[in-house]
Amino acid sequence: MDRLASFTNDPFDKPPCRGCSSYLTEPYIKCAECGPSPFLLCLQCFTRGFEYKKHESDHKYEIMTSDFPVLEPGWTAQEEMALLEAVMDCGFGNWQDVAYQMRTKTKEECESHYMKNFINNPLFASTLLSLRKTKDSRFAEGAIPFKPTDDPPRPTFDSVLSRDMAGYMPARADFMEEFDNYAEWDLKDIDFVDDDSDILRALKLSVVDIYHSRLKERQRRKKIIRDHGLINLRKFQMLERCYPKEVQELYDVMRRFARVVGPIEHDKFIESHALEFELRREIHRLQEYRKAGIKSFCSAKVYERAKRMREDEQRKRTMLCDVLQYIQDGRACQQWLSKQAAIDAGITPAVTTITVSATGRRSAPPLNLTGLPGTEKLNEREKELCQVVRLVPGAYLEYKQALLNECRRQGGLRLAQARALIKIDVNKTRKIYDFLIKEGHITKA
Repeated sequence: MDRLASFTNDPFDKPPCRGCSSYLTEPYIKCAECGPSPFLLCLQCFTRGFEYKKHESDHKYEIMTSDFPVLEPGWTAQEEMALLEAVMDCGFGNWQDVAYQMRTKTKEECESHYMKNFINNPLFASTLLSLRKTKDSRFAEGAIPFKPTDDPPRPTFDSVLSRDMAGYMPARADFMEEFDNYAEWDLKDIDFVDDDSDILRALKLSVVDIYHSRLKERQRRKKIIRDHGLINLRKFQMLERCYPKEVQELYDVMRRFARVVGPIEHDKFIESHALEFELRREIHRLQEYRKAGIKSFCSAKVYERAKRMREDEQRKRTMLCDVLQYIQDGRACQQWLSKQAAIDAGITPAVTTITVSATGRRSAPPLNLTGLPGTEKLNEREKELCQVVRLVPGAYLEYKQALLNECRRQGGLRLAQARALIKIDVNKTRKIYDFLIKEGHITKA
């Protein structure tokens, strides 16, 4: 009787029985003469003498089971495989989770058995060392390189750093969710058997070829990410700080072409444009010096100092003119102070104008829509209307929808009906009514 270990504890991962198509559970029977694909039977079909095509009941057979010790008594082959899978899933050192996943051994038993037979076993030491060297030479360029003194970042799952890194694990060079993450689902149920027709076999091979092409695309994208260091957010933050604004915009636009060239060539391209920008600025400054009649660097320093003083004086003069213009009106003075506060805070102030009517009375300035809810839903003409009419965007959208519904229901709308419907200031109603007719949203009755 030949006893072989199964690869997993899950019966659904084994091929079904050829006789009754049920999922196999150990022990089961494998025909030693039928091949190359294994001919497997459950014990019930084997005892009935099941025969199928070339398989006959008197063929030699093997009993497939993993209920036998391998390294030491008390640990079957099935438990050895379960221990290795649990350590691979939970990680080395998480013996509590390993024991919970195995369910047949305690935490202390798992730790002592693994350390004794797989870590401190002199029989496996040379073999593991050679396998480690082979793996290191094969996957030397698999992960993002780090300095010998640095430890690869291992952010916790669903943390801010993990989300910034798109779930990337540098120590494994893998993502939590790969590109085309469900590519394996299309061939998980494919099984090549001897009795397949030529068309069916060709179809299965085509599916496998498609899967290989999808894997190649996944690896190509990961290679671009590794080569250009796209996971390293600090690199881009440093570039944004060291480059001027024009070069930053160019860097964002040209980032999509990084896949065409290598990382060094792409960085040289950006650096060359940054250098060109600096040269153009220096040439413009020299032309300004030449136009002013400056021929020495000492004179240029004096010119720059005088230029800054002149700009400061001009700015103060402009501010004084604004104060003298609006000093007689309290509301205008308040608006001017708000404008200067916004300028000091680095915010672009809203443009406000104050007009005088024919009666000599100052009209209200346009409404500032900055930060008001619903502003993003308006187009430019509607924003201008809300500013002039001094109507918040949310109320305008409600009035507009009400007028549209009434016009659609009656087939047309009169100004009197609009006034009775929204019931606000008659002048504002007329402006809204005329605007909607001009834009073609409603029609006159």
